[in-house]
Amino acid sequence: MSTEGNFQLQDLESTADLVASAYGNDTDGSPSAKSAADLEHVFDVPVQVSAVLGRSKMGVGELLRMSPGHVLELDRRVGEAIDIFVNDRLVARGEVVLVDDKLGVTMTEIIKSDR
Repeated sequence: MSTEGNFQLQDLESTADLVASAYGNDTDGSPSAKSAADLEHVFDVPVQVSAVLGRSKMGVGELLRMSPGHVLELDRRVGEAIDIFVNDRLVARGEVVLVDDKLGVTMTEIIKSDR
């Protein structure tokens, strides 16, 4: 029997099973086999992806003096890896590629997060 605020051990075990399966682990803590279809419930969640080619600092006056054709010097060199952010969190590094006359990015390194 279960009353408000009190749970039987059986209730806790079934909750642990649900939590473990949501995080991709079997109940013994070992990773379970997952596929992309298992993530279907998050496919429509919007995320912001940014590929940062480089950065530059300048004053407002210098910015206002810029005109078409002005070259803005960045802090990266040609061929250097670019940073890829998802929702303002660094998740990967990559390279700029040309795909059908458009610029794209290919990931070359996934950055492992500590959390």
